[in-house]
Amino acid sequence: MLTASRIKQISSLSQKKFRKELGLFVAEGEKVVTELLENANWEIHQIFAIDSWFDKHNVPANILAEKVSPKDLSRISTLVTPNQVLAVVKIPERIIDNIRLQKRYTLLLDNIQDPGNFGTILRTADWFGVENIICSENTVELYNPKVIQASMGSFMRVNVFYNSLKKFLERLPSGFPAMGAMLEGENIHQSKLPKEGILIIGNESRGISPDLTKYINHKLNIPLNRLRGKNNFPDSLNAAVANGIILSHLSKH
Repeated sequence: MLTASRIKQISSLSQKKFRKELGLFVAEGEKVVTELLENANWEIHQIFAIDSWFDKHNVPANILAEKVSPKDLSRISTLVTPNQVLAVVKIPERIIDNIRLQKRYTLLLDNIQDPGNFGTILRTADWFGVENIICSENTVELYNPKVIQASMGSFMRVNVFYNSLKKFLERLPSGFPAMGAMLEGENIHQSKLPKEGILIIGNESRGISPDLTKYINHKLNIPLNRLRGKNNFPDSLNAAVANGIILSHLSKH
């Protein structure tokens, strides 16, 4: 049975302050925890699960694992409907210095605030083979439980870094392709897209920050399909949706 102090400590990991202080985050669900167990790059601190999960899974002897009741699992879960298992995982150290940019696409996220959007962007990036995502320092934190949940395990396969995007862009080789979705951009269906480069995805409501737009040398526009007889149109696309459309086009090159 979980003690009150242990429940309090695990529950505190729903807050960024305590994740940073303890160097731990929470991952939930059979699929995600199974992948973590199979991935040597991630260190599981402890697993809490109900009996039926342990009946189907073997946990290595070096990982602390505890059987809990569904009621206790709900007390430490961040989900409305708790899954069978919850893992407390060590946050790995990330070093941005050795990112390879040539012959691949790299995402830059500029002040993405919605955890669900970030998780979806991660999952989409993983699908299209993006290896690295660089986030502005004010982008929602990777280890937010909602980001982890929405990524469906993709956080394990895509490297995520936090850095000043302006400083990063200033260090790019001269003429290196830097793309961004903008209203004044070229129709993506007709544009000659580069075979490598940076793709900047802007904030959900404000788009790409003005101090970053000067670094964009490939301005792209996803055209609106103005259906006949329709008078009102959305003024923008969801950031995660725009990211998926652009990555789909880039994957053809």
